[in-house]
Amino acid sequence: MIIVLKPGTSDEERENIVIRIEEAGLSPHVLMGKERVVIAVIGDERALQQQTLSAIPGVEKALPILSPYKLVSREFKKENTVIDVDGVKIGGNKIVMMAGPCSVETKDLLSGIAGEIKAGGATVLRGGAFKPRTSPYSFQGLGEEGLEFLAEAKKQTGLPIITEVMDPRDMPMMMKYADIIQIGARNMQNFRLLAEVGAHNKPVMLKRGLSATIKEFLLSAEYIMSAGNDQVMLCERGIRTFETATRNTLDLSAVPVLKQLTHLPVIIDPSHAVGKTPLIPSMAKAAVAAGADGLMIEVHSNPAEAFCDGDQAMLPNDFKSLVSELKRIAVAVDRDI
Repeated sequence: MIIVLKPGTSDEERENIVIRIEEAGLSPHVLMGKERVVIAVIGDERALQQQTLSAIPGVEKALPILSPYKLVSREFKKENTVIDVDGVKIGGNKIVMMAGPCSVETKDLLSGIAGEIKAGGATVLRGGAFKPRTSPYSFQGLGEEGLEFLAEAKKQTGLPIITEVMDPRDMPMMMKYADIIQIGARNMQNFRLLAEVGAHNKPVMLKRGLSATIKEFLLSAEYIMSAGNDQVMLCERGIRTFETATRNTLDLSAVPVLKQLTHLPVIIDPSHAVGKTPLIPSMAKAAVAAGADGLMIEVHSNPAEAFCDGDQAMLPNDFKSLVSELKRIAVAVDRDI
């Protein structure tokens, strides 16, 4: 349910409404809009009668949210959410470029790549300190040492860091180092992890699961937001289909669909979607044309010797050239990079 407050409602009246909601055993989420204040009510709404709510001072109207995801939906918030990460605004007019190696390998290598991608147009540094791998014998990441390398690269370049968390027990460590917490595709429906991430005030990028529907994707985002964290962005990284020509099938239709259904920023990861470096530029360009708010692209200075996913990593100079080409497409759709 959405409770729309009257213009000019006092802080005292708003607090009284919040108390009434909590006394009914429900969870209120207050959204301070530019023109109106809206309160989303989460829980069994039968505990509150719509007629009773309308009689409370300050309440203009109470409306049901018909979609199964409440806080994520456009019904709750009409304008786009813009997330500020150390001055980098995600979800606004400027398309954000996230780039870096699949995994953190050495401090010097990471620092070198970070400097090159910044010069090439990246505004966020990506790198995995913990790596979820299909095989238990594959490289699993450097752990906290990798996070320390990321922090050093940030210190040198000023680029905010995005890195993946796999275990709720690692959240205190992540809060110390990361600027954006990534939830990987394999953990999209790890609900304990989603709830833990939602309990912290840190931007989150949620990746779509390998076989997840849009509805399932948005409900996973709802888990995070219902726990109190409203700084959520969504990442389409390809889904599993019968096709084997590419690593996954990039669902570019997800961009306009998500933009219609939700107010959250939408990021595209063409690297994991296609799994082949030569295909990345075309899919990145298509993503910008489709309306994506950002791109996440794997970049490595020596892909042939990368610890993981070298087949889908771009060279720094190629990344720089791609960003230059993407800028022209961005202008055509009234955006900027």
